[in-house]
Amino acid sequence: MEQIPYIRVGTSYYKRVKAPTIAGHFNDILVHWNIETIRQDHGRGHLAKVPKYDGFTCIPSHVDFKREHLGFYNIYSPLGHAPKEGSVQRSLEFVEHIFGGHFELGLDYLQLLYLKPIQVLPILCLVSRERSTGKSTFLKWLKAIFENNLTYLTNDSFSSQFNADWANKLLICIDEVLFNKEELTERIKYLSTTNINKLEAKGKDKREVEFFGKFILCSNNEESFIKIDANETRFWVIKVPVLKQEDTQFLEALTAEIPAFMHFLEHRKLSSRHLTRMWFTPKQIKTRALTKLVQNNRNRVEKELASILMDVMERFDLQSVDLCPMDALLALNKTRVKTDLTQLRRLLKKEWQLSNQGNSNSYQKFVVWSDGKVTFVDAKGRYFTVEKTFLTEHFDDLMTV
Repeated sequence: MEQIPYIRVGTSYYKRVKAPTIAGHFNDILVHWNIETIRQDHGRGHLAKVPKYDGFTCIPSHVDFKREHLGFYNIYSPLGHAPKEGSVQRSLEFVEHIFGGHFELGLDYLQLLYLKPIQVLPILCLVSRERSTGKSTFLKWLKAIFENNLTYLTNDSFSSQFNADWANKLLICIDEVLFNKEELTERIKYLSTTNINKLEAKGKDKREVEFFGKFILCSNNEESFIKIDANETRFWVIKVPVLKQEDTQFLEALTAEIPAFMHFLEHRKLSSRHLTRMWFTPKQIKTRALTKLVQNNRNRVEKELASILMDVMERFDLQSVDLCPMDALLALNKTRVKTDLTQLRRLLKKEWQLSNQGNSNSYQKFVVWSDGKVTFVDAKGRYFTVEKTFLTEHFDDLMTV
């Protein structure tokens, strides 16, 4: 059967071409083609053979891919490898190296990418200040599996208003990420859960498209590559250890196992259930690396107040301390940390999610004197109660008691 490399979408003609890559593979891309050129190359009658579509659509599928949907041309790229039973030993070892104690959840993540590409998933963050950990190899391996459906971005390209090159991709990977602006964090948080995005290309009007992209961030900056707060549930932060042994042919070995790994993912039973919009619960994907990241993002007022409260509890062997915002303000003034009552109320209620007493009640108020001594006096107020367990859970890296 004659293979027609051209298509007509709406009133425009395109040619499907295979663009060679340095790695020796080919990327299938669509290139605008002139109708007169087709006539010159193949004759006028060839135009009648060109498949015609009403427009473009993007419907991701890896197991049951269809190029046409109700007269629309599907621009999602089919995978080049076909599943085939075989050994996946190196692949499983690599997944275990990357995800560590979250090995089974890591396999679930990859399985969901392959079998349920429209499922919303957490923002996967691979961090390590050491070199030779395999973070970049992991991205290259995913690129070899998902091919044209994965793209790399830089910090600058993600912050750009133009997104036509990645708005229809399954995986958007940003290496050496450093989002030091809050609006970039808000943008990636929004995109990680939305199913709609505005596609914008240079010289063209914005248009609304369905969005199913998942983000993977890699960074050597473990504690401040992105600004997130303590209540954030969309980030899965994993510290990747150094590879025990460096193998220059490791990526080639992983690539050779891709057909077998795809077969493995097709037939493996998921270890987790669909419990949240991002499949995994916050508790399932909570890690020590996430805690360190959150702690480092806390402002000086919060850290200093936590340190004072922990010091008071340790001195008097207490499991909790009662305080009003004014008590905190007076204590912080002794440390020359500038703040105000409004910020402290917001800190206690919003950031620490504590509730104060409904009425003015008696409590033991702590007082920090100029010489550093601490005493308790009787007081009345709508106080908050801070538990020691809360501080040890959220500020364990900040305490030197």
